[in-house]
Amino acid sequence: MGRGRMSRSHQGPVAGLVAQVGLLATLTATTGLGLVGWLAGVAHALAVYTALDAGLRRSGASGLGPADRVTLARMILAGGAAALVADTVRAPAPVAVLVAMAAVALVLDAVDGRVARRTGTESALGARFDMESDAFLILVLSVFVAGSLGLWVLAIGLMRYVFFAASRPLPWLGAPLPPSMARKAVAAAQGVVLVVTAAGVLPRPAAMLLVGAALAGLVWSFGRDIAWLHRNRRAVVAPVRPRLRYCLRYRLIPPVPERPATPVQQPHPVGTRG
Repeated sequence: MGRGRMSRSHQGPVAGLVAQVGLLATLTATTGLGLVGWLAGVAHALAVYTALDAGLRRSGASGLGPADRVTLARMILAGGAAALVADTVRAPAPVAVLVAMAAVALVLDAVDGRVARRTGTESALGARFDMESDAFLILVLSVFVAGSLGLWVLAIGLMRYVFFAASRPLPWLGAPLPPSMARKAVAAAQGVVLVVTAAGVLPRPAAMLLVGAALAGLVWSFGRDIAWLHRNRRAVVAPVRPRLRYCLRYRLIPPVPERPATPVQQPHPVGTRG
């Protein structure tokens, strides 16, 4: 029985790996994707396979849920976009194909959360997978746009990873954050702005202004969250109920203390900032 369950949990990551290779093959036939693109795409596919398989094993899940499959499709599209961007060292990227894949991935970003809630399949693994898919696509798009607007655009894609790295020596940065529609709006705007800019439909001055405004909004959002976390760094915050697809199993949320040292405002039970 255990072996059967392990086998089922293995199917999702394997399907993702096969689908990613299939997408790379399609890009090769239609756009002439080269060796560098293949290396980037395969490296991405192997990283997703390894991380997802390990996550399923740790969580004890029998396999990917409906929402996880949507997120996996987004991650595969992001891998295809990464392959095209990496291949620009050899030849210009097919902008129409790149923008189309990124746009579909952004649309699907609004789908997986709803699917998880409607099917009752919210989980810590799914929420983390969703967050990593968002972050990776934004990083890929920022690398592509930086090629035309300048290296400063990379700050958009790297900011989340810098924040995560900083949370290792500063654990209070990984504490739950209160809910914020402004944070969600700023995060969503990054992908839209980068896709529009990547499409090349704006003159350079307008593109510079638009991406600069998106970066300023992101800096403001991160700065506000860091300030809140710093003010409440001594408080141990516990969730009232699981939200999105986070849960205590992944230890993304600290345990409930018997008597909190100081009262704090009601947190949003999300373990890390996405």
